Amino acid sequence: MKAALWYAKNDVRVEEIQEPKVIPGTVKIKVKWCGICGSDLHEYLGGPIFIPVGQAHPLSGNAAPVVLGHEFSGEVVEIGENVTNFKIGDRVAVEPIVACGKCPACKEGKYNLCESLGFHGLCGSGGGFAEYTVFPEEFVHKLPDNMSYEQAALIEPMAVALHSIRIANFKTGDTALVLGSGPIGLATIECLKAAGASKVIVLQRKSIRQEYAKRAGADIVLDPNEVDIVAEVKKATNGVGVDASFETTGAKIGFDIGLNSLKYEGIMVITSIWENEISINPNALVFSEKKIVGTLAYRHEFPATIAQMSDGRIKAEGYITSKIHLEDIVEKGFGTLTGPDKKKHVKILVTPDEELI
Repeated sequence: MKAALWYAKNDVRVEEIQEPKVIPGTVKIKVKWCGICGSDLHEYLGGPIFIPVGQAHPLSGNAAPVVLGHEFSGEVVEIGENVTNFKIGDRVAVEPIVACGKCPACKEGKYNLCESLGFHGLCGSGGGFAEYTVFPEEFVHKLPDNMSYEQAALIEPMAVALHSIRIANFKTGDTALVLGSGPIGLATIECLKAAGASKVIVLQRKSIRQEYAKRAGADIVLDPNEVDIVAEVKKATNGVGVDASFETTGAKIGFDIGLNSLKYEGIMVITSIWENEISINPNALVFSEKKIVGTLAYRHEFPATIAQMSDGRIKAEGYITSKIHLEDIVEKGFGTLTGPDKKKHVKILVTPDEELI
């Protein structure tokens, strides 16, 4: 079968590889659509980050080259022994967590913090940029009848956003600042509105993404090149600052503005993946009892995300800006998302099935 493999930074290749086989407790999925994620771009431009190189991943037993793709939907075409929740023909989305199930975090149900954590599509266990993949049934979720395969490929980034809002202990009526309106930023805006945010302010430099942010539900969109974001945030919140900020840019400007825009005892959630270190003066936290917390992926959020997308509380409309064939992923996928037109795009979906284009 055809699959897209990461070999090294700036080196992704579409190749013929062996079709995966089911083992007990797993299902085989014919991939319909898979989104290119910001994490995929980080691996392409600055990796390896999550991808094991030189030494095999402790759970997958594999190292680069690895099949990419972790935001995907598909159809169950085969089931392994002891699988009880699925049948051939089921429409599904995959929660791409690879966890040991035995470490302290896993035993607490916090499997996204597994000490050997990996992601399907990054750690060498297979992935969604392929014709078929195999995954344990416990991390596979059935789709409601009213959800398309294309929409289902957006569940994963929406679940990332929902988890970050839960980590913030965000409450109905709270105010928020979202740093950046790429795919995760837009998903965060939507989830905040669904959670009852009274005001959502967004930092986004002038581009079409400002319009995307407004469409997602932003009340105010601010360009740091045009205004003092912190001052404007204070104005919009009666001089106090926001209850929570959500950093999705992975850039120092986002971090600094997000922290400085918080009210006393406010919380900044860092969802972004960083390629470089930054510095911080701890007094920024000490003098106001602000908090900074990281958030990674999701745990137990897929069912809630699917339910809210299905009933329209999370609309997830307008995210898909291009649909391409797997054979074109390097040029029309990674090339586009790292080129001069990258700001025009939110989510590029990839399919191995030419009939779906």
